[in-house]
Amino acid sequence: MNISTAEFLCSNTKMEKLPEGPFPEFAFIGRSNVGKSSLINMLTRRKGLAKISNTPGKTQTINHFIINNSWYMVDLPGYGFAKVAQTTRANWEQMISQYLQQRINLMCVFVLIDIRLTPQKSDIAFINRLGELAIAFSIIFTKADKLPKAKIPFQVAEYNKTLLEHWEELPKQFITSSEKSTGREDLLDYIDAISKNYS
Repeated sequence: MNISTAEFLCSNTKMEKLPEGPFPEFAFIGRSNVGKSSLINMLTRRKGLAKISNTPGKTQTINHFIINNSWYMVDLPGYGFAKVAQTTRANWEQMISQYLQQRINLMCVFVLIDIRLTPQKSDIAFINRLGELAIAFSIIFTKADKLPKAKIPFQVAEYNKTLLEHWEELPKQFITSSEKSTGREDLLDYIDAISKNYS
């Protein structure tokens, strides 16, 4: 897929204010500081499209981007270790839960995982929750450039070993690096293929 246009559309916290339209939607979510904004900017090749911050929990709204005037890319608030008030965290969780269960044009949720880390409880819990809700998802391993190439298969295998404690089959997976654009074409081709099934 070639991305010719990528524009920020809107930020919202209420389901009723999310954009309408006949477009398929792909959401990106992960633990705070997993590199979500960097990945979005890399995929679209629009530096600064998604705001990058060193402060965990910067994304606090559901952010929509319109891509090629034909599909939505959605930046969801992160989860995990963001230092925010418990009431704020609860509001995020409710907002995300409503979005995941009510957004009818949502085609796939991409769960971002920092490939350098051992399996994190918050990631596994979120993935299992998607399974319980029968929501289609894939896994994107981020920051592959931060590891020696020889160690990447080991890290993925360790993660999959944990997943197979809960799942009979593994989800679609991508290995990416925002710094080197690793995995960009594979991921965009996957989105393109799914989009063609949207009606």
